[in-house]
Amino acid sequence: PHSPPFVKKYVLKMIRKIELKDRDQWEKLYRGYADFYKVEMNNQILKTVWGWLHDKSHEVSGIVYEVDEGIVALAHYRRMPRPLKGNDIGFLDDLYVDPEYRGKKIGEKILNELKEISKSKGWNLVRWITHDDNLRAKSLYDRVSEKTNWDVYELKWKVSQVEKLEEV
Repeated sequence: PHSPPFVKKYVLKMIRKIELKDRDQWEKLYRGYADFYKVEMNNQILKTVWGWLHDKSHEVSGIVYEVDEGIVALAHYRRMPRPLKGNDIGFLDDLYVDPEYRGKKIGEKILNELKEISKSKGWNLVRWITHDDNLRAKSLYDRVSEKTNWDVYELKWKVSQVEKLEEV
């Protein structure tokens, strides 16, 4: 028996909600995201965010891009009130594509999915921030969205363990 000159391989690709089975792959991606932005990551943060993603009463939701049963990208988003307009919008907290899968329009597909999710929730826009030196992502964002004239500021302070306990 001779094999055919070529065998076409079908690759399953899809965007879907994050699921419990994704834990290990999600953690690897989220650690990669933190490394990219040089942000400390630890098991407590991972546990907290993972809990939020699976707590139906928490604002943060997640979607992933799956290729052949492995996730290669993630996005975390939530509702954000917009008081001056008297409505809610979407806020994209995190978007990360595994470096091996960049350049395949996965980020764009995720943003398009977030647009559809937003429409279904009655949000008329999705807002996010990115670092000014994230040139590759900014080239995508410049192509598919509108850059605002707003600057981002943060008022920071250290929260002690005692203050955290008093909240509980």
